[in-house]
Amino acid sequence: MAEPRRTALITGSGKNIGQACALALAADGFNVVVNGSSDEDACQAVVDAARDLGVDAEVAMGDVGKEADCREIAKTAIHHFGAVDVLLNNAAIRPSSPFLEMSDDEWHRVMDTNFQAAFWLARACLPGMVDKGWGRIINFAGMNAIHGYNGRAHVSASKHAAWGLTKALAKEFGPKGVTVNIISPGPIGGDHKDPAMAQHIAELASRVPIGRIGVPDEVAAMAALLASDKGAFINGQILQVNGGAET
Repeated sequence: MAEPRRTALITGSGKNIGQACALALAADGFNVVVNGSSDEDACQAVVDAARDLGVDAEVAMGDVGKEADCREIAKTAIHHFGAVDVLLNNAAIRPSSPFLEMSDDEWHRVMDTNFQAAFWLARACLPGMVDKGWGRIINFAGMNAIHGYNGRAHVSASKHAAWGLTKALAKEFGPKGVTVNIISPGPIGGDHKDPAMAQHIAELASRVPIGRIGVPDEVAAMAALLASDKGAFINGQILQVNGGAET
């Protein structure tokens, strides 16, 4: 008798890296829960594409920057599939604001979306992983965490916090069969609504030793490895997918 499919919840998966990760995991046989905060049609399109790959998929809309929404997203996933086996905390915001002009609300909004969401969702999904003795949590850092950037103190702080959470959870839950890692993408192309962000990413190509920016599928390949049984001995690590970029 075939074992039941495992389930992956991917936040911010209506487009770009999140979408690529959802479809890569679906191609590997995972049921997927697709999340977005506003564009439900985009999320449904990812669900349809996942189902075309032969797995089950559901949409769980919600703003991960709000604790109540995180609870509902996890509840939806667990209701449909019984548990979340792979949690991929991809959703993030990256506003730019001079530190002395940054409002408290902006600071907290970035911290809630980029860091607190990983905490809230891990707390909701880990009990099922522990019960099964198998699980994967994959967080996201990025070059903001590695280097820090002018005007993005809140983004850098939030991503450093996610890195710290990753290392701590890896030690606490590794003995229970759950690995926890964090991916740090370099400049990655995609559907960026903010023209300034799209231009910034394009300009970074000159700083990448291989001479180009990356594509979402290249980040998704790392996520697929970490989510697989072949990635079972990778734990508590930050994996840089950046073409060798250092700035």
